[in-house]
Amino acid sequence: MTWKTQNSRWQIVVMYGLLGAIAILTLFPLLWLISTSLKSPTENILQSPPQLLPSQPTIGNFFKVWQSLPFGQYLYNSTLVAVLTVGLNLLFCSLAAYPLARLSFPGRNGIFIAIVSTIMIPFQIVMIPLYILTVQLGLRNSYLGMIFPSLASAFGIFLLRQAFMGVPKEIEEAARMDGSSELGLWWHIMLPAVRPALVTLAIFVFIGSWSDFLWPLIVIQDENLYTLPLGVAKLAGTFSLDWRLVAAGSVIAIAPVLLLFLLLQRYIVSTDTSSGVKG
Repeated sequence: MTWKTQNSRWQIVVMYGLLGAIAILTLFPLLWLISTSLKSPTENILQSPPQLLPSQPTIGNFFKVWQSLPFGQYLYNSTLVAVLTVGLNLLFCSLAAYPLARLSFPGRNGIFIAIVSTIMIPFQIVMIPLYILTVQLGLRNSYLGMIFPSLASAFGIFLLRQAFMGVPKEIEEAARMDGSSELGLWWHIMLPAVRPALVTLAIFVFIGSWSDFLWPLIVIQDENLYTLPLGVAKLAGTFSLDWRLVAAGSVIAIAPVLLLFLLLQRYIVSTDTSSGVKG
């Protein structure tokens, strides 16, 4: 075995060791949350030194949480709001990004810069005007009221614009020669070509909508419209901070997000659109 080969192997070992340590540090809060949710009432969750593995694991905390509060309704509300937010965001962001990427018109770059600049504006600054507008439109205490601020995002427009710009012009020219309209070109050519970017944006929007606490708290007073973050907050007050039950409710709340990521991660890969163009 040469010195270079041995050195290369040690580099691989060190690299994977560092990656493994980072992965453990990243996953530790989630593992601790799951561990707490499985601990029985007889276990001391605040003992020192802390114990990660439950000595008497139980799933009774999940049943107690599900029966004590309408978590089924909260789950339905969160799912409906998140799915509608993702669908509308993809629609409006792609419609806005397509002309900014593929069409030439006066002021195009200025419009794009103005849109991207809004990323630097914190949500707290526009929260009050948004709330006033939501009330004036009669959207308070409604699903649409929760979706309203997230109908489109500057980040989504930026992401899809960059993806659209990466599609080869030859594909667009071939579609135009076949008589495709602008709307048909956007729907049949551009959207399939940037599917990884669409999936990436969908995941980001879903996570943001699913975990949003501040805006639903402001715009929703009807408990039948509570989403899971509001339900978990109510859960904390109902049981006087029984962390086992709060942890169980939190696991229920984050499980769909993890499942979505596992289902869609295979689509987050680069798409070789140039393979459809003959030299």
